[in-house]
Amino acid sequence: MSAAEFLPVLFMIAGIVLVVGATLFVSSLLRPSNPYPEKNMPYECGMDPAGEAAGGRFRVQFFILAILLVVFDVEAMFLFPWAVILKEIGIVGYLEMFVFIVLLLVGFAYAWLKGALEWEE
Repeated sequence: MSAAEFLPVLFMIAGIVLVVGATLFVSSLLRPSNPYPEKNMPYECGMDPAGEAAGGRFRVQFFILAILLVVFDVEAMFLFPWAVILKEIGIVGYLEMFVFIVLLLVGFAYAWLKGALEWEE
């Protein structure tokens, strides 16, 4: 493969960057800017924020659960194409996916045993 074969990809990336930059620039010119303290407060169901949310800090459990959600969503994303071509890849592909699932289950068990899924009040 030569570098000239990647030229259309580079043009596409440059075009995307140009469109995004132009969009952000034009929107910064056209949008109203009127910040005031009430507008900059976090919105929480129409009520003034109280507790930990008032300081803008969230507990670590939110982030741990979000990371675990992403990990298991990626697992599901890999399972669908694997299931479609299962007959074509044979026993080797089956065993490789089995190892993949076992490794994810080990990670899930580790997170569970460490208490990452426990919600503390």
